[in-house]
Amino acid sequence: MNVTYRFPVQPISQIEENIMAVQLNHTIVMARNKEASARFLTEILGLPEATRFGPFQVVETDNGVSLDFYETDGEIASQHYAFLITEAEFDEIFARIRERNLEYWANPSQSRTGEINHDDGGRGVYFEDPNGHLLEIITRPYGSGSDD
Repeated sequence: MNVTYRFPVQPISQIEENIMAVQLNHTIVMARNKEASARFLTEILGLPEATRFGPFQVVETDNGVSLDFYETDGEIASQHYAFLITEAEFDEIFARIRERNLEYWANPSQSRTGEINHDDGGRGVYFEDPNGHLLEIITRPYGSGSDD
């Protein structure tokens, strides 16, 4: 059977090369002590231990994005890092936050101390890492559900 196409057909390998899939690969996180900061994050979130890559302590998340901790004596500007997790993971991580007696908030302005939010029908909480970066765990992406 002969098949004639009315448009040029590219092999799958060429099609895949022409598709741009933009993905975040890594971000650099400034820290006073890169080992302690990376360990804090892996322990709180229940992630595998950080690995060393050049001057970085690398923490890889389940979607392949890494947070590369870099040590500095200079000023550290507070950054915000949000992690999308499951409801079960929220319970586990929130328990670790409370076990460490970390202060936590329901909002990024840190005015609702000791509360969690229920934005978009999920749960979320903010807390700081040892360098003052504002970390957030959420069970629903913002804009994905109701705000009851």
